[in-house]
Amino acid sequence: MQYMLLIYEPEDAYADEAGQTALTDIVQKHMALAGELREKGQMLAGDGLQGIETATTIVTSGGQQTVHDGPFAETREQLGGYYLIDVAHLDEALAVARRVPVIDGGKVEVRPVMTY
Repeated sequence: MQYMLLIYEPEDAYADEAGQTALTDIVQKHMALAGELREKGQMLAGDGLQGIETATTIVTSGGQQTVHDGPFAETREQLGGYYLIDVAHLDEALAVARRVPVIDGGKVEVRPVMTY
């Protein structure tokens, strides 16, 4: 079964020098985890995302669509990246999600992918 692991971190997590040092460490950990998941045939895709300042959101309301700069969510955290994995069941997906490196305060959301 396919699962999307969505990585959320505080918006300003990497804003200062300490954050940049943490980012370097976390990226190295992501590369190691991704390599291991690829070797096992579990990783289908995954990437980091550019900052929220690059986001564009299309909002549909009353049949009309408008384009807005930035993410639309009212939150202090941002979607920073994802893994798309293929594992046997939710427990296995949760085990992988627990290994996803995030800065303190970060979260990993696990969602099954709909297949048609």
